[in-house]
Amino acid sequence: MLERRILILVAALVVLLASAALWNAFVRRPARASASATPDTASVESVVRTAGPAVDSAPDTARAAAQPAPAPAPTVVPPVGAGGPSYIVLLARSEIRRRIRASAGSTYLSDIVAGSTDSILHRWDGRVSTPVRVFFPPTTVANFQPSFLDAVRSAFQRWQEAGVPVRFNLDADSSSAEVRVQWRIQFEGERSGQTDLQWDEDGHLTGGVVTLATFDAKGQPFAPDDVRVLALHEIGHLLGLDHSPDAGDIMYAQPKVRDLSPRDIRTASLLYDLAPGPLRVGS
Repeated sequence: MLERRILILVAALVVLLASAALWNAFVRRPARASASATPDTASVESVVRTAGPAVDSAPDTARAAAQPAPAPAPTVVPPVGAGGPSYIVLLARSEIRRRIRASAGSTYLSDIVAGSTDSILHRWDGRVSTPVRVFFPPTTVANFQPSFLDAVRSAFQRWQEAGVPVRFNLDADSSSAEVRVQWRIQFEGERSGQTDLQWDEDGHLTGGVVTLATFDAKGQPFAPDDVRVLALHEIGHLLGLDHSPDAGDIMYAQPKVRDLSPRDIRTASLLYDLAPGPLRVGS
C-alpha cells in the first residue's frame, strides 16, 4: 500500500514538471519576443514624428511607408531671354521696324536705318523737363560774328517749335555742358559743319559736339542766315537724324532749302515716338 502511494506521488511530480516545461515553451517565450520588438517600434515612431503629427497614429508599416523621400535638387531655370533678347524685346523691335517701313512715304527714317552701320535709333530721352545743356565757348576764328550766336539760337528754337520733345538750355557753362557748339574757318571737301555724338549701349544720346564753319567750301564768308541754315542741319544730327535722300529736306547732305520741311518734322517726330536702341533681331 505504501509503495502504491509513492508511485502516485512520483507520477504526480512528473506531470507537474511536464506542465511547467510546456508553460515555458508555449506561453512565456512570445512575451520575450514582444519585449525585444519595442526598441524597433520606438525608433520607427520617432522618425515618423519628425515628418509630421498627421502620420503619427498610422500602423508601423504605414508609418514606415509614409516617411517622405529626400527632396530632389532644385532645377535652375534660366531667365527668359538669357543670352539674348527676350521675346517681348524682339516683338517690340519687330513693331518698330513695321512702323518705320509703313512711314516710308512720309518720312525718311527708313532710309536712315537702311544706311546706318549699326541699325540703332539714337535720341535724347526725357529732356523736356531737364533740358540738354549747351555751351558756346568763346572763339577768335576768322569771320566769326556775334550775330552767328543768335542765328544758332534761332535754329535750336525752330526745332523746338516743330514739336520735337527735346528742350535745350543754351546758357550752360563749360563745366556742366553736355553739348558744345564750336567754330572753325573751313572744312575739307564740300561740307561746312560736323556733329559728333555720344550715346550709351541702349541708344540714348548723352553728349555731342557741333562744329560750324565761318567760310564755305569755296572760301566765301558765311552770313548770319547762312549759319542759321547750317545750324538747322547740324541740330538735326544732334537730335539723332541722319541724311535724307530728298533735296527738299533740310537734312539733305548738302542743304538746298532754308527751313525745315514737313518730312523733316515728321521724321523727327516719329524718331521720338519710338524707343531708342538696336533694331536687328540678333542685337
